[in-house]
Amino acid sequence: MPGGTAGSTAECAVTFVGTATTLLRLGPFRLLTDPNFVRRGQWIHVGHGIVTRRRTNPAMTIEELPELDAVVLSHLHGDHFDRVATRELDRALPIVTTPHAAGRLRKRGFAESVPMPRWSEWSTTKDGARLTITSLPALHARGLVGAVAPPVMGTLLDYERPGHHLRLYLSGDTVLHDELVEIRRRCPDIDLAVVHLGGTRILGHLISMDGWEGAELVELLRPLQALPVHHDDYGLFTSPLSEFQVEVARRGIPGVECVVPGMTLDVPTRETA
Repeated sequence: MPGGTAGSTAECAVTFVGTATTLLRLGPFRLLTDPNFVRRGQWIHVGHGIVTRRRTNPAMTIEELPELDAVVLSHLHGDHFDRVATRELDRALPIVTTPHAAGRLRKRGFAESVPMPRWSEWSTTKDGARLTITSLPALHARGLVGAVAPPVMGTLLDYERPGHHLRLYLSGDTVLHDELVEIRRRCPDIDLAVVHLGGTRILGHLISMDGWEGAELVELLRPLQALPVHHDDYGLFTSPLSEFQVEVARRGIPGVECVVPGMTLDVPTRETA
């Protein structure tokens, strides 16, 4: 499972910043996912009085980011949208997220937050290219913990320019559940799946996939490539990346790419008629 390159000029690429934060280059579009920019040793709050300390540093600061077209936010937890993001991100940026998170972010001054009910779409165009973002099913936890956890969404990004197409899936902090099968039915031909791992547990219940569940999801969706993120960064993450790697190797799953923060994975587009 080779890693990516430290820099890239490819048309489409994903730079891993840390936790679930990535910088997406999709042709002329620049998007940020799940902005988490607190430093190693700092604490974040994940709700209901639960806090956890960061073990790693992000690969860049908000000041070092390029000009962004939008932020894609899976849900509103402190390791996905932290106090640094609240303080330093441009409040005019569209933030494509769950209706729950959009309402709360608007109260923080992010007036362009876009509420995305499940299976809804948001599109934008730039320099002859189109980007369509679709909200997909996700479930933060099962049982009682799931009833009090914030709503979370998976996300599909379809990048299109004449003769070329790229389909990218962001899992969000989901656990396995029946509605994920519908993603496979409605959204075949995924080029890259960015899979949130970590095996985070609250009261014994998973609130993000461990290595086994992550491998199950990749087998279900059958993307050309898969990129694991959201692992090893916080004390609450109980399933290290190595568990996912072992499970992927055991099953013989192809196309899994592992990168460290600061590295970039090129993602080729498909040619279309």
